Amino acid sequence: MTFVVLSLSQMGHVMAIRSARRSTFELGLFSNRPLAGAVALTITLQIATIYVPFMNDVPGTAPLDAWHLAGALALSCGIFVLVEGEKYAVRHGLFRWNSQDVSQHDQPIL
Repeated sequence: MTFVVLSLSQMGHVMAIRSARRSTFELGLFSNRPLAGAVALTITLQIATIYVPFMNDVPGTAPLDAWHLAGALALSCGIFVLVEGEKYAVRHGLFRWNSQDVSQHDQPIL
């Protein structure tokens, strides 16, 4: 379960950090097609590593039941929510960055 949470958390994080200020939803989830494809492939391989029997042997994983998978997905969303919350706070002036930092990081990575 830890393996799933860490892997999926990284996928949420990479989708959230494409821009320092603009929301992921404003940018569009599929605006960077190679990145979206890489994330989809990683999630597919992650699920295969858990549920395909011969792929369980190498990392030593076991299939998760629905409750454990749902818990892993919920925990994995935490990083995405925190990054989006930080961007929301910056956009709405709840806290500020140094003006040089904002100008360097304001452009989305596309």
